[in-house]
Amino acid sequence: MRLAALLSATAIAFAVPAVVSAQAVDRVAINRIIDQGFNHSEVMETAAWLTDRIGGRMTNSPRMRQAEAWTQQRFRDWGLSNVRADPFEFGRGWSVVRASARMIEPRPLDLRVIPVAWTPGTDGGEISGEVVVAPMTNPGDFAAWRGKLGGKIVMMTKPDTGSEPTEPFFRRWTDEELRDRNTYVLPNHSEPSTDRLGETEFALRLDEFLAEEGALAWVRMSYRDGGLLHGAGYTHRVGATPTVPGFELAAEDYRRLARLSKTDATPILELMSEVRFHDEDVNAYNVLADIPGTDRSGEYVMAGAHFDSWAASDGAVDNAAGTAVVMEAARILRAMGVRPKRTIRFALWNGEEQGLHGSLAYVDKYLATRAPLGDPELDALPNNRTWRQRWPIQPRPGYGDLVAYFNLDNGSGKIRGINAEGNIAAAPIFEAWLEPFDSMGASTVSLRPSGGTDHVYMQTVGIPGYQFIQDPLDYGSRLHHTSIDSYDHLRPADLRQAAVILASFLLNAANSDEPLPRMPMPTRPRPTDPFAW
Repeated sequence: MRLAALLSATAIAFAVPAVVSAQAVDRVAINRIIDQGFNHSEVMETAAWLTDRIGGRMTNSPRMRQAEAWTQQRFRDWGLSNVRADPFEFGRGWSVVRASARMIEPRPLDLRVIPVAWTPGTDGGEISGEVVVAPMTNPGDFAAWRGKLGGKIVMMTKPDTGSEPTEPFFRRWTDEELRDRNTYVLPNHSEPSTDRLGETEFALRLDEFLAEEGALAWVRMSYRDGGLLHGAGYTHRVGATPTVPGFELAAEDYRRLARLSKTDATPILELMSEVRFHDEDVNAYNVLADIPGTDRSGEYVMAGAHFDSWAASDGAVDNAAGTAVVMEAARILRAMGVRPKRTIRFALWNGEEQGLHGSLAYVDKYLATRAPLGDPELDALPNNRTWRQRWPIQPRPGYGDLVAYFNLDNGSGKIRGINAEGNIAAAPIFEAWLEPFDSMGASTVSLRPSGGTDHVYMQTVGIPGYQFIQDPLDYGSRLHHTSIDSYDHLRPADLRQAAVILASFLLNAANSDEPLPRMPMPTRPRPTDPFAW
């Protein structure tokens, strides 16, 4: 047994360099990419148009329609082929015209506010009423407040005491932190949940209860301090629109109202929101563009980023940054006149913020689908609610054509490496591809999986989809989804570096003799702890 193990280990040791050598790095081409990306970059002009010119890009809103048209035209201007808008069903568009909040009693005070996405407005006029702090997080909480909310403005969040930052808002990964990332994370499988009441479903149940009780409006507390606002909401499906106006107040303003409500000076709050729904087209559109391949018939590699955002600000680091990098990589490669073996496809995903809808639609339409659960109520839920629970995976004819997908969605920080998603066969290849960029700070290959963005559903069906590791900067601390996510927080040098590395990865993947190694086709996993309750 020891001899067999030794022979097996020796075989693996000799096999890995063979795989790496099959993925040779064209350093002359990288020199040309560096020249285009550092000396002729247009990445910041692209980012500025998406943010300063177009602004927040809520899915199916008028500004997103502008972004869909403008990005397609830029791809055409740069000479890409097969530029198209690929539709998928999404729901209603929604946009904010204006909003305000003001405490009237016990003293006049303007407050910081944003309407919650896809809630109705106040018809452009003000509504005013006493506040009542009535925290509700599930339908079981309704009974305690029945008969107490008529004519009131309902404060939904249980107030906390606030928080002060204990770490710097802005930081970069240290070498030690990057080393610590390269730890294999064992999967942990549990029995899948069949809970039918998700966030959207609870929001609709809550709206029904508040309307029955005669509440004027509801208000929640921002989940970040510092006056930051978000406004995220998920009731965009046709026929599932709330009837009671919803607002988010800055955390400090919310807590002040809550404190006053425990005194003899119950606050009177005045609210106003003017919003618009857009029902001209319930489809959202992913934007796709290609650099055609010269052989490897049908095979392609892909880079993507989501270009939708929330309405609180201009969606700069989330995710005009990633969008601009993907578009810049396309411009670089097209300006070089590359003729790759495999087609290189560029994707700008829509509806990511509401649940990765655009990238899931692409997977479901072109790559693989999953069998229905057979429960009519569960099968009627949105695709992303039940996707991971449905087995078996059913590959589509194009399943094998996509040989690699690379995603950008972690803000404006420069690339420090890539997450290999547990693929130990791909890891040494990525190390070789990153080696030319070690002096630019990119050298880490992590075996950890990463989640929460548009490569996820590709990974769930066995497609080699990867997310780059980027410096965090102030993405998570104060920019992600917030009212200050503007162009000012983008880092030009970091975005240029990211575009250069992305273009290099795409060219390597498109021209390699062998496609990137795949993980086995996923099958239904057994529970990690078969005795868990």
